[in-house]
Amino acid sequence: MTSLQIGPVSVGSPVVLAPMAGVTNPPFRRLCREAGLAALDEDARAAARPGEYAPAGLYVTEMVTSRALVERTPETMRMVTADPLEPVRSVQLYGVDPATVSAAVRILVEEDRADHVDLNFGCPVPKVTRKGGGAALPWKRDLFQAIVTGAVAAAREGSRHRDREVPVTVKMRMGIDDDHLTYLDAGRIAEQAGVSAVALHARTAAQHYSGEARWETVARLKETVRSVPVLGNGDIWSAEDAVEMVRRTGCDGVVVGRGCQGRPWLFTDLVAGFAGSPLRVRPGLAEVAAVIRRHAELMVEHFESETKALRELRKHMAWYLKGYVVGGDARRELGLVSTLTELDERLAVLDLTQPYPGEGAEGPRGRAGSPKVPHLPEAWLDSQEVDERLRRLLTEAELSVSGG
Repeated sequence: MTSLQIGPVSVGSPVVLAPMAGVTNPPFRRLCREAGLAALDEDARAAARPGEYAPAGLYVTEMVTSRALVERTPETMRMVTADPLEPVRSVQLYGVDPATVSAAVRILVEEDRADHVDLNFGCPVPKVTRKGGGAALPWKRDLFQAIVTGAVAAAREGSRHRDREVPVTVKMRMGIDDDHLTYLDAGRIAEQAGVSAVALHARTAAQHYSGEARWETVARLKETVRSVPVLGNGDIWSAEDAVEMVRRTGCDGVVVGRGCQGRPWLFTDLVAGFAGSPLRVRPGLAEVAAVIRRHAELMVEHFESETKALRELRKHMAWYLKGYVVGGDARRELGLVSTLTELDERLAVLDLTQPYPGEGAEGPRGRAGSPKVPHLPEAWLDSQEVDERLRRLLTEAELSVSGG
């Protein structure tokens, strides 16, 4: 079994569930984590130690904004509330103002709300990059350094009364576009600032989710960042992809996002694959329907509202049913469910005897889209330093937005 060490946190399998807006809430994280644990024997599962050892990977929250956390908005506090069964609680923060990010880290650490904090510098969404956040931010090297250094210091200070220091990690993209690559400089800065790991989505902001991830850049980052783990992200659709990324790039582990949409059982495959096991989950439609039903129950429990829970579940339906013969009408009706009763009725009319469809249920999922010209603050690319005008803009740019 290949393991992963992130500061004082040990991870039994080098697998991380990527933060995804509106997807990686506690119910989905539980499904993925349980799937990962299913690849382990009972002794390995029982070895979990709160805040210290996660036997089957890390499962990170949706991205939360630093300002919303500092202001303790109810929805944000719900988002950082961990599943009580999560052995290591991982929270991802977004921010563009060093003081606000540091304050948010202190809340998470001093109030014992997280065991690991990840900083988002990879979001390509226009409403984030046009304010200088996400994948746009590392272009401003002084600002990036201030945020990361401040976050690490806040975590270290806030950990004084805890059993162990809460590690801070960074997730980023290659850069804004091919003419404005930032990942090597950002990796060096983050390493010097004291982060415990660096993850790279091997695309630029301009690529968004289109084209192919350029795994060779993960290898370059690994050659550049020597003292902490480097994780690779992008186009990991199977356990074989994950193992191949590590083999080809030398990275220390993988971050998996879109590949597990509608396939939480992918984490069984991933954990098994890194353990050298041939175990792979190939569910028939009856098994998929059972996971959908359990997902719905967990969502109702989490949101404490059947209507909201089922509304949030709708986006998952097309992912779950990818490759299965269901029919357009049935797909549309499942995408409109409002109650558990409706869900049961609509699942019951499917041909649940269908076996696993093979390749049709695998591979890319979700909308890859096409390359996009990144939206950036005015004159953002003129310099890699922040002037006073931009400093004022950034102070006002903490948004209640989410992306990854």
